[in-house]
Amino acid sequence: MRYPLTLLLLCWLCTRVPAQDGLYERTLASLPDYEAFLAIPNDARIEGQLEGNLQWLEREFSRRGFATQRLPNAGIDLFLATFPAESAAAETVLFYGHVDGQSVDSSRWVLAPPYTPTYGRTRFDADGSVRYEKAALPARPDTSDVRLFARSSSDAKAPIMMFLVAWDELMARGERPGYTVKFVIDPMEETSSPDLPGAVETHRQALAADHLVILDGPVHLVNQPTLVGGARGIATAEITVYGPKLPQHSGHYGNYAPNPALRLAQLLATMKDQRGRVTIPGFYDGIELDAATREMMATVPDDPAEIREKIGFSEPDGVGKNLQEALQYPSLNIRGMASGWVGDKARTIIPASAIAELDLRLVKESDGDRLLELVRVHLENQGFHLIPADREPTDEERLAYPRLARMQGQTSYGAFRTDLDGPTGRWLRRALEDTFGTPPVLIRTMGGSVPIAPFVNTLDVPAVVLPLVNPDNNQHSPNENIRLSNYFRGVESLYGVLRTDL
Repeated sequence: MRYPLTLLLLCWLCTRVPAQDGLYERTLASLPDYEAFLAIPNDARIEGQLEGNLQWLEREFSRRGFATQRLPNAGIDLFLATFPAESAAAETVLFYGHVDGQSVDSSRWVLAPPYTPTYGRTRFDADGSVRYEKAALPARPDTSDVRLFARSSSDAKAPIMMFLVAWDELMARGERPGYTVKFVIDPMEETSSPDLPGAVETHRQALAADHLVILDGPVHLVNQPTLVGGARGIATAEITVYGPKLPQHSGHYGNYAPNPALRLAQLLATMKDQRGRVTIPGFYDGIELDAATREMMATVPDDPAEIREKIGFSEPDGVGKNLQEALQYPSLNIRGMASGWVGDKARTIIPASAIAELDLRLVKESDGDRLLELVRVHLENQGFHLIPADREPTDEERLAYPRLARMQGQTSYGAFRTDLDGPTGRWLRRALEDTFGTPPVLIRTMGGSVPIAPFVNTLDVPAVVLPLVNPDNNQHSPNENIRLSNYFRGVESLYGVLRTDL
């Protein structure tokens, strides 16, 4: 028997509560189904691996009365489930989630392989190191620190399962939403949904809605119910600076042949000042934070000292006065550099080239293509001749230009932001406050990126993020997990949303 403890609890529940009355009992009874869902591998980079997940979605939504369809896509088909309202005049809410997960390195998963759901705890030693211990499913998982470890346990199969459990409880009580429910599920979010804009345009009638609720991401660090009005977009760039055609002996040609690693470092240093602010002219154009915006951001319960201690640094960059303000500006991040060799493979050479990988997080006021062009112009203003992105420099170019580089970049998707005082935000705020008795944490823009801009722009629909999972879930990393207390509270949150009128 694969999950003996969980199944024993399920059998006990079925005898104790034959009709599974109560949201708590129903959530507890859902854990074996959730474990089975997590056991289905879901790396979109592996051909055919998402098919089992799509079949699971079709089966589970269909048996709950939803009309399901696959929306043809240049990549893997989108999944759409629809449950119409009783009134033809009712508004429509489109929920968004994704079913794919990040690639896995099984050797770095401690308690079990990534697609073998396992209960455990996270422990922190006195030196700050983290370790993981197996644990039994507790008697009251909704108040415990026990976690379920598996790939996509938080990002982002959890919201899908939470939604289904909340829906089952709503139906069991003879209720139904006062609006048409649509749930679109992206099978390629972790690969940046490269074909999503075209798919949304093609299927705009099927996806049409009055409100968009994005079920993705973690709640605020204080681990309380949270609403987010927007997310940053993302663009990426690769800059290659060229030196000699081949690596050269640093004794023979040191002080003579230009070193591309040094020149790349000098170039990157011209892009930011000592406080981390981008110095490229026009990079922050168009961004203004009024008093109302600053007042809203001030209500976010960030603890600067705690953040610095947890991450491990003494002083933040000076782009904003605090974390929330910093997230309102586009960023320019060096995500990786390479040149020559290091460590045991280090050798005394002048490298032939040096490469820097950049990512630019975008806000609503910033256009990714415009920012990439500003970076390109900045390179030229620093004296670099840029060759076409699809080739290496010719011998003639190497002799003609003292500073030679190549840049290639693209915008994956833009940012979006919805006023949390608008109809969608007010409805979700009311639902969470009625459910938990306290207002949720309100965040204007989250730091991460989700490919929602095509929905917002093409469908002309306001979008709000409803995050549900714990902030320390190791998403995208080995040992991803969801705290069971967050799983139970996430079901409560969605139950409250489904039964709250617009």
